[in-house]
Amino acid sequence: MLRRLLCLLLPFVIALVFLPDLASAATTPAAANTGVGPVRVIPEPSSVHTLPDQNYTLTPFTRIIVPAHSPDATASADYLAGILRPSTGYRLPVTSGLALPGDIRFDLTGPTSLGAEGYRLSVTPLGVSISAQASAGLFYGVQTLRQLFPPLIDSSSVHGGPWRAPGVLISDTPRFAWRGAMLDVARYFFTVSQVETYINLLSMYKINVLHLHLSDNEGWRLYINGWSRLATYGGSTNVDGGPGGYYTQADYTDIVNYAQAHHIMIVPEIDTPGHVTAAQASYADLNCDDIAPPLLAPGYSSLCISDPTTYEFLDAVVGQLAALTPGPYIDMGGDEALNTSAADYRTFVDRMQQIVAAHGKKLIGWHQIEAGDLNSDDMVQYWGLSGSAPDIALAQQAVARGNKIVMSPADRTYLDMAYNSSTIGQTWIGNPGYLSVGDAYDWDPATYVPGVGESDIAGVEAPEWTEDLGTVRLLQYMEFPRLPGYAEIGWSPQSTHNWDDYRVRLAAQAPRWDALGVNYYHAPDVPWPASTN
Repeated sequence: MLRRLLCLLLPFVIALVFLPDLASAATTPAAANTGVGPVRVIPEPSSVHTLPDQNYTLTPFTRIIVPAHSPDATASADYLAGILRPSTGYRLPVTSGLALPGDIRFDLTGPTSLGAEGYRLSVTPLGVSISAQASAGLFYGVQTLRQLFPPLIDSSSVHGGPWRAPGVLISDTPRFAWRGAMLDVARYFFTVSQVETYINLLSMYKINVLHLHLSDNEGWRLYINGWSRLATYGGSTNVDGGPGGYYTQADYTDIVNYAQAHHIMIVPEIDTPGHVTAAQASYADLNCDDIAPPLLAPGYSSLCISDPTTYEFLDAVVGQLAALTPGPYIDMGGDEALNTSAADYRTFVDRMQQIVAAHGKKLIGWHQIEAGDLNSDDMVQYWGLSGSAPDIALAQQAVARGNKIVMSPADRTYLDMAYNSSTIGQTWIGNPGYLSVGDAYDWDPATYVPGVGESDIAGVEAPEWTEDLGTVRLLQYMEFPRLPGYAEIGWSPQSTHNWDDYRVRLAAQAPRWDALGVNYYHAPDVPWPASTN
């Protein structure tokens, strides 16, 4: 009996012995450590201590141990088992009880310093332990553990292994609370399944916000009860004139639920008062002259600011979105309202604030909404170019008012921008107008806009506009390899950011993307493994 008890306790005794080293290693990048099997994780953890020659091996006898009566821990354990079973062929039962050597153990007894998203991960020859304060932390610990195993662990078919992970002690918390990506489903419609595939990829890198651009001039993508033509007519086309599509409210709920299971908050955007041609084509009385424009009509549009019908429409849309969306934010868009006067724009922003607040939500929009009289708990998303004085002034005004800023400068974060002259993508961000993988990574949100510092920033988001991106393969080509860099900017301490180190860790992701079937651009500034070229 005593011998068995010692075997059970030994993995945790070893972990406790090494825990003091975690604090001393807090400012040491993982790349500076040595050991069998390099730790090449994205995002870079806050603190890493490697254990040379202390590899862990997953075996057919491994179990995943969770506390009894803990649905949060069980959800993360089931998620891990769902990743590991197809590639290994192992049973990997999820069960409660005492962990034996070789098991993977989950618990929710981590220190309060880990917060809602932090975790501790211990990997030794005797087992794996993931601890956190909350379910999101366990989920993110799984994502780190996943990257410690060989890339084929992400394959959907059985491979022979061996399935080893380097010995390591990690303590990890995020830099920013908002780590997001935006997908424009208005220009091109993407199905529920396609959006869920994107959620899978986002969650791999600890991204926790998916901003859905649900409406624009070219399409309206959510069915609204009482305003059915918004979807059935306004959503009938894509930007290229081909067949479009829309989400029923049940479809949208499926996306929200799937995102929640992956610890991702959905932020829905209905772009107003401009970018509304699809809505105005659907209902003539949303136009000041009561004449509906044709679908895909060129030029800038504007809702009729003085017409009560405008606000009846918006109240229905916001009310139904608020009921379907558990997150706290409704995004009103607000960009490029070039056919709306400054006075009307301020009036409109004020009315939108009232409508959103009446439905129990907070307002967010592109940074132009700062021209309205915002409440201090509203947020703005900055998409201005470097050095743009009018945009910088609005960002500084937001800070002075107390509004938090989500940083999405177009010349650093827009995923639809061309990598270089030989790739697809937009080039309007400057001269020469390209966004390389290095430039996408090598910037600091806290110093990018004069007068906007770390405490003013809610986080970082990478938007993907789809004027030219009508397939999932094209989307992924523009997302990868840039997207993991935005995840690292949002999660990892600025002190760990180093392009020369990051590009090596990024290259190590390529075999994993191959295993997952992800289409990506072989950027020349990344040292890809020979087998991926």
